[in-house]
Amino acid sequence: MAQIGLGLAAIGRPAYINLGRDEDLGADRSVETLRAEAETLLDAALAAGVGWVDTARSYGRAEEFLAGWLDSRQLAPGALTISSKWGYAYTGEWRMDAEVHERKQLDAAQLRRQLAQTRALLGDRLSLYAIHSATIESGVLEDGEVLDQLAELRASGVAVGLSTTGPSQAATIDRAVELGRFDAVQATWNLHERSAGEALARAQAAGLTVLVKEGVANGRLTAHAAPPELTAVAEELDTTPDAVALAAILARPWVDVVLSGAVSPAMLRSNLMAGKIAWSDELEARLAPLARAPETYWRERAALPWG
Repeated sequence: MAQIGLGLAAIGRPAYINLGRDEDLGADRSVETLRAEAETLLDAALAAGVGWVDTARSYGRAEEFLAGWLDSRQLAPGALTISSKWGYAYTGEWRMDAEVHERKQLDAAQLRRQLAQTRALLGDRLSLYAIHSATIESGVLEDGEVLDQLAELRASGVAVGLSTTGPSQAATIDRAVELGRFDAVQATWNLHERSAGEALARAQAAGLTVLVKEGVANGRLTAHAAPPELTAVAEELDTTPDAVALAAILARPWVDVVLSGAVSPAMLRSNLMAGKIAWSDELEARLAPLARAPETYWRERAALPWG
């Protein structure tokens, strides 16, 4: 049965692309304030039984916040499944108005550098290390030096994976499965963007753990911007639009982990209500019209402001 995990993309840096983040997070984006917010959120997740936490080198200080929290709560390796990703570097310098917030570099030098940085913070608590936003076009899945380094990491006991992005996610997932070198895949799937579903089913059938990210479409499937069809269903079920959106993902038989992007305990509680929703053919039919062409979805996502 699929579980809900916690992704730290929106809590480790002052600027991100989630709609409504200003309201959810507040105006104080100092390092110490966000550190405290992250620790409060992680405490709430632990208390709620969340067993998977996902981060990345490009999530600002998210790995640092997580490591400090793990140490202060004296959580042993294995108490939580911790995954992180390499390939993007955070370049925003903790500024809201940065011209570039992150920079992508998917090569062996970046892997060596960022793995050392992740290891320095998370040590032997790291369960899974993934390529961040792999695509066919990037060439990273054909880079022998990268693949060899990942094989060494895998042999040391750390699982290796990839996350995907863009309208061609399915092709990237299928190529990763074909290579037979990965243990997990993290991909975008939500009520608006469903194009990777069949490929993710094939990946799980091949033995990969399937994680789903951006389940609420960067806030577009929450109360901040939910389409009328989703709002109506949520009201009828006496729940929230984000819970319905995440319940749709939990209902997919090929999903292992659905990542919440919550930045507060209240938002996390709202997300976790997804587990109490009984999905049905009626809900599936009513919300099917929300699906968009992948090219449209990713074009709209690229236009979202960092705020």
